[in-house]
Amino acid sequence: MQKIFVVGAGTMGSGIAQVFAENGFDVIIRDVDIKFVERGLGVIENNLKKSVEKGKITEEEKNKVLGRIKGTVDINEAKDVDFVIEAAIENMEIKKQIFKELDNVCKEGTILATNTSSLSITEIASSTARPEKVIGMHFF
Repeated sequence: MQKIFVVGAGTMGSGIAQVFAENGFDVIIRDVDIKFVERGLGVIENNLKKSVEKGKITEEEKNKVLGRIKGTVDINEAKDVDFVIEAAIENMEIKKQIFKELDNVCKEGTILATNTSSLSITEIASSTARPEKVIGMHFF
């Protein structure tokens, strides 16, 4: 597993993208509007800048992490990823639509994860043709 696709560039999505990138994964972070993507990327850059200032990482490490993250508004960029984690708004219909789109775009073996804290993972998975590849994993 090397390529990660994060749906949602808000607080949770940007944090998840940062953790994956810090651990050597290539990450694409996607949201519905470029301004949300840019804001999420800015949050990640700010977090890493603070880590440099505190001596936790070097400037070079910060740049390597940032180099592993790409922003997009195009869900079709998920076509070659190994793992997707969705961190969109807690709305069942929106999540089901996202998973339906991901199911159509992603390669057969891609694992689709949701970051939901309260919605039925089984119901979200029912919007795909691969419910056995849909998991829940909540970051907090």
